[in-house]
Amino acid sequence: MKTQALMMAPPALRAEGRADTVDRAAKGNLVQSLSRALSIMTILGQSDSPMSLTAVAEAAQLSPSTAHRLLTTLQEERYVRFDQGKRGWAVGVQAYMTGTGFLKTRSLLDVARPRMRRLMEETSEVVNLAVEENGEAIYLHRVGGPRVAQAALPVTDRTLLHCSAVGKALLAGMPDTRVQSIVTQRGMRQFTRTTVSSIPALHRELTLTRDRGYAVDQEERVSGLHCVAAAIYDEQARVIGALSLSSTNRRLDDARVVAFGEMVKRTAAAVTAEIGGRFPV
Repeated sequence: MKTQALMMAPPALRAEGRADTVDRAAKGNLVQSLSRALSIMTILGQSDSPMSLTAVAEAAQLSPSTAHRLLTTLQEERYVRFDQGKRGWAVGVQAYMTGTGFLKTRSLLDVARPRMRRLMEETSEVVNLAVEENGEAIYLHRVGGPRVAQAALPVTDRTLLHCSAVGKALLAGMPDTRVQSIVTQRGMRQFTRTTVSSIPALHRELTLTRDRGYAVDQEERVSGLHCVAAAIYDEQARVIGALSLSSTNRRLDDARVVAFGEMVKRTAAAVTAEIGGRFPV
């Protein structure tokens, strides 16, 4: 009906209508080309080595001629480069510069805050964000749930790493040499009867933390307080922070430790993804 109405219109209007159709088609082609080019950038960014034209085309589900046209366009703007030695395509310097701009504006706290509040609302417990500094966990932010007044939370902005869930989550993401250096520097003070206070026991805890994806503190820093925590990683798979959930031992029993541990792990993974981070292999 639209085509019939256009044919019945005066010549000037018919010409205008054809031009509008051509404009929409051109815009559609531009959007499609942009989408394909971004797909190629993602593929090259995830590759550990330069890729051949055939490999890029197959991964992007494009014909070799289309892939080559997009690659050469991206090359002109320095978003990709052709490695003559390895005869393959790789990410270019402009892509790095764009990524650097993102890193400059990224804020761990800004990204984590809304997800922390959502986790607090889902669990009605206390959620914390901490980073490591000079061998200690420094709390950047804390969101208190409706029951926060009942929780035996210590009034502090820092804690040792070996005796806390956030600390063990941070340690589990570090090389063993760094863990040893921190323990040597800070010691392993025993705060309660359940505090991990030996190197072998700590290494067992860290292995378990890596395997399940979250750390557990069962009254190791404060009697009556249980916590679960998971690490946050940057773009180089380095641990840069940890999210934890804290509650009393009466509310955070063994069954809830597992359920809440998985929730904290998912939240930390979402923060990692949003800041452009990746998990260690």
